[in-house]
Amino acid sequence: MTEVQSSSEISEELGISLYRSMSTARQFEKRAYDLFMQNLVKGTTHLGIGQEAVASGVAEAMADGDYTFVTYRGHNHLVARGTPLAPLMAELLGRDNGLMHGKGGSMHLIDAERGVLGSYAIIGAQLVIANGAAWSAQYRGSGQVTVCFFGDGATNIGAFHEALNFAVIWNLPVVFVCENNLYMEYTKTDTITAVEHPAADRAAGYNLPRIVIDGNDVEEVYLTAKKAVDLARAGGGPSIIEAVTYRHGGHSRADPAKYRDPAEVAEWLEKDPLPAYRARLIARGVDPSVFEKIDAEIGVEVDAATEEAKAGEWPKPERLYTNVWADGGAEWRN
Repeated sequence: MTEVQSSSEISEELGISLYRSMSTARQFEKRAYDLFMQNLVKGTTHLGIGQEAVASGVAEAMADGDYTFVTYRGHNHLVARGTPLAPLMAELLGRDNGLMHGKGGSMHLIDAERGVLGSYAIIGAQLVIANGAAWSAQYRGSGQVTVCFFGDGATNIGAFHEALNFAVIWNLPVVFVCENNLYMEYTKTDTITAVEHPAADRAAGYNLPRIVIDGNDVEEVYLTAKKAVDLARAGGGPSIIEAVTYRHGGHSRADPAKYRDPAEVAEWLEKDPLPAYRARLIARGVDPSVFEKIDAEIGVEVDAATEEAKAGEWPKPERLYTNVWADGGAEWRN
């Protein structure tokens, strides 16, 4: 694992903020699971329960105007970037008061107001598009940084290698973050990949340093991401970070994940980032009642978001004619 600065760099206020972010994501996704089991979520869901430290740690290191690109396992990332819970939940339910008026669902989330420029269902597609956003910021001199998340499954396809190559050639202000949860959908990554760390062990091929971190340690994620984001913002070019983590459930709600060794699952559940970080902050002197209060407040927020989402109307047919290209010609090319 890559060495990071001492946790003394983390103030009590920042630590509590990181905990709140992770707990909000956890409670939101647990509610999404409950609603899915009630047949209220339209389409499937890919939950990031267990991977919250990656989303929360990186988001805390970013500035408000920065760009985020994520995968179809993207709920945590929108929560961490500050997307309001009610429209996010309503989008999962396919309602008109959702982020995209019910057009995107769980797998295609966008919150451009907060710099989240899409969650992508095509594996690795966001990598090259993220380069475009980073090039735009570089061209405009805006100082914005793009952070692109992807799974270990994306590292064996061409877009991963193309994106890293061009990012280095153009010295783009982009940080690539691999959420390595050990499984490419239903296949264990190390059984079909030539290197131990599918992202970090290939970094040298693009003249980038090898960075592997504990993706369940939110402080290590934050400190590593902050260094990479600051470097990109200062004109120092791209970085790639591999955060090793674990999803508690299956690939999607349709997956019982019986291909995983129960002992492996039990081992990783012991590394759950939320109770581990809560215990760390309590050991530093934070009163346990602080976390009880935070969790209770989040519970109220999630309940309110759920009710607002369920009260939303279904999209009217007229919505089908919005956000489409319909002139039938090629004049737009000119």
